[in-house]
Amino acid sequence: MRNTFLSLLLLVLSTVIVKADDWGSKGHRATAAIATNYLNKKTQRELEKLLGEETLVVISTYADEIKSYDAYRKYGSWHYVNIAPGLSYAEAEHNKYGDIVMGIEKCKEVLSSKTTSKSDKVFYLKLLVHFIGDLHQPLHLGHAEDKGGNDFQVRWFNDGTNLHSLWDTKMLESYGMSYSEIAENFGSVSKDQYKELTKGSVLDWVTEGQTLAEMVYDSAEIGEKLSYRYQADHIKIVQEQLQKGGVRLAAVLNELFG
Repeated sequence: MRNTFLSLLLLVLSTVIVKADDWGSKGHRATAAIATNYLNKKTQRELEKLLGEETLVVISTYADEIKSYDAYRKYGSWHYVNIAPGLSYAEAEHNKYGDIVMGIEKCKEVLSSKTTSKSDKVFYLKLLVHFIGDLHQPLHLGHAEDKGGNDFQVRWFNDGTNLHSLWDTKMLESYGMSYSEIAENFGSVSKDQYKELTKGSVLDWVTEGQTLAEMVYDSAEIGEKLSYRYQADHIKIVQEQLQKGGVRLAAVLNELFG
């Protein structure tokens, strides 16, 4: 009887672990996997010098993994930016603890420095890879009053969730693809498309994300039950954002290291 109980317990735990691994990670891993397809040779060599056997995919979730440690809580606000509708980033009131724009610029500054230690470069590289991914999830540019959709409660099929979580993880999970399948099927762009997607600056990408965030807010009502139709209507946007995030991450890394 005891052996049966232990077997059942291990089965439950293994199921939880697999599901937890998907939450909050699939989109970042897909973004990083897409980016690897567009790195030039010099950038690849420089990244290998810094990361050794680690890959962009492996480090893409690092910034989330360290959130619970007191020493890293100061980077929490670097995952997002809240800009009131109708205002530009320049016009908005900025978080005194920093935001995703400041975070990305800090990472680029450290990685461009000739005097930065290798350990610091590795740390800020890991943050940069994650933040470029966050920048392309529309609700990381959402409203301050609902914490980027975290307090915007909806139902996904029969389960309670919030709009942020829906766009962060739930739709991708429901789609049923691994991060590598997503990257392989939705990551390829032509040279002309690459040039088009990488136009502009981080602030231009923020403005683009603001517009998408407002669209996401308009796509549902608080308490609404969402399911197959919502998935069909919006999964294409999720795919496009993952593609943009990957291509733009590659462009930023090529600029820094190539």
